[in-house]
Amino acid sequence: MEAFLVFSTLLLLTCSASSSSISGEDPTILQVTDEIHADPMPHLAVEGEFQAFLKRFGKEYGSAKEYARRLRVFARNIVRAAEHQALDPTAVHGVTPFSDLTEDEFERRFTGLAMESDKGRISAGQHIAPEMDTRRLPVSFDWREKGAVTDVKMQGVCGSCWAFSTTGVVEGANFVATGKLVSLSEQQLVDCDHTCDTVEKDECDNGCRGGLMTNAYKYLMQVGGLEEEKSYPYTGEQGECKFDKSKISVKVANFTNIPLDENQIAANLVHRGPSCSRD
Repeated sequence: MEAFLVFSTLLLLTCSASSSSISGEDPTILQVTDEIHADPMPHLAVEGEFQAFLKRFGKEYGSAKEYARRLRVFARNIVRAAEHQALDPTAVHGVTPFSDLTEDEFERRFTGLAMESDKGRISAGQHIAPEMDTRRLPVSFDWREKGAVTDVKMQGVCGSCWAFSTTGVVEGANFVATGKLVSLSEQQLVDCDHTCDTVEKDECDNGCRGGLMTNAYKYLMQVGGLEEEKSYPYTGEQGECKFDKSKISVKVANFTNIPLDENQIAANLVHRGPSCSRD
């Protein structure tokens, strides 16, 4: 059953890599960086973890030199994860598919927001969300507990975070409007959406090469809406557009931008649904 949505969105400078459903696993957070006080020499215990990592995620390297380099990166990331675990015991830090990547590699491969300056945050002509009352906000609020967030998704080696951000917001808005959680198609956006910003003409949605969520919302309003993920599944690469209007699951009627104010952001998240962009 189709749903018409009017919702707000939060645009920020970066977005996180998302993943094709990883079910049956606890969520983990890994800080990837080269900025460690010392370069630990991997020992047998770490190499044992590294071997388990390779087997679990199907990793292979082309040479012994590359294997040794990735082992060193993995060891540094394990140290960093342990440091952050000690700083914040409420989070879960550990090994992920990205544990053999440096911070620069991760950013190059798994981010794709087409915005490079503050000027792209809110373009002229875009509607700003009205100010909300922030005096009675809860101390904490988690839309996952309400059933409004799908499983973690993996974008792969494709700069499509803008598409995952778009579907995440629409999925949440649809849940708030209908009470139903539907996983929507990122691949439709990657393949079919080439919308450009009305002011910054060179800021266009371009598949795995990046895009903007505001452009994507305009596209959805123009074509009629989004298919479900199961009818237009994610492939991790840009291909021929296969959008079928008869399979539209959710329609977007309008959108607004939230001011870059933490209290307003919190109020909109609590009252209007989850957003999956982050700063």
